[in-house]
Amino acid sequence: VQLQASGGGLVQAGDSLRLSCAASGRTFSTYYMGWFRQAPGKEREFVAAISRDGDSTNYQDSVKGRFTISRDNAKNTVYLQMNSLKPEDTAVYYCAADTSRIFGLKLRPSQYEYWGQGTLVTVSS
Repeated sequence: VQLQASGGGLVQAGDSLRLSCAASGRTFSTYYMGWFRQAPGKEREFVAAISRDGDSTNYQDSVKGRFTISRDNAKNTVYLQMNSLKPEDTAVYYCAADTSRIFGLKLRPSQYEYWGQGTLVTVSS
């Protein structure tokens, strides 16, 4: 499985960005997907996760109501819509795939087998 994240950039506080993550493979619809981020000097942290069919999602408390994770299984792509961005959202954002077929959303980095290369989001105040 190969994951290619894109959509990062430099924006001002209050702006929006949409990140995309395109996955290879014919069984994308069987993967649980997640977004994580890592700010300089900090550990990688969970942002959002989505179930295989897109019906279930989970978010870090600090992004609830501002970020939306979604997926298009026909396009093998997962998205992260980020609204009302804040300077503290500045980080490298990574998409991840869980192909284990174990039921349930995964919130820890160790639960994901495959990772994209990351895309940098910088929010200026």
